[in-house]
Amino acid sequence: MNIQLLLSAFLLFQWIFPAMAQTVSEPPYALIKSEPPFELRDYGAMTVAETTLEGDFDIAGSLGFRRVAGYIFGKNQNAKGESEKIAMTAPVTMEAQHQQWRLHFVMPQGLNLDNLPKPNDSSVQLREMPPQRMASVRFSGLTTGASIQRHTQMLKDWLTQQQLAFEDKPQVARYNDPFTLPWNRRNEILLPLKSGANP
Repeated sequence: MNIQLLLSAFLLFQWIFPAMAQTVSEPPYALIKSEPPFELRDYGAMTVAETTLEGDFDIAGSLGFRRVAGYIFGKNQNAKGESEKIAMTAPVTMEAQHQQWRLHFVMPQGLNLDNLPKPNDSSVQLREMPPQRMASVRFSGLTTGASIQRHTQMLKDWLTQQQLAFEDKPQVARYNDPFTLPWNRRNEILLPLKSGANP
């Protein structure tokens, strides 16, 4: 990460620190199987705020985070024409799509397309995600290209050993702020399983 990106991340961290000091919620799931560092999880339906960007992983992640964080911290309009803040959640998730990146935050439980405020920024969209069985591998450290590739392959190899069919659509999930020491970070690669894949 270059100096400009680090400074940008620091300023953003200073802006959202009061919210991050509180407990940050995560989307609930049912644990189907656990063989650390691998897990199979069933997630329910959820709503996400997302944006799509071009560029490399770090640049897209920094810009995408600012866009969606802007939405949850008040760059929006509710049914009364007012802005409102939405609770911070984890993880921040990125997925490669046709030489672009799609970054999303899961909205807190109880919020959906019917009661969420509309984004002021047209590059931020709200989307409903159906229930999904996901496989995950957890790791610490920095989410470099080499680390992402290595852990994605580890997860694919494990799923192949389990004889589970998966969609080749890896997601990178990061749970910590940029100033958490690398060895204390929680990162995950998530892969959706194909319909009917059971352990």
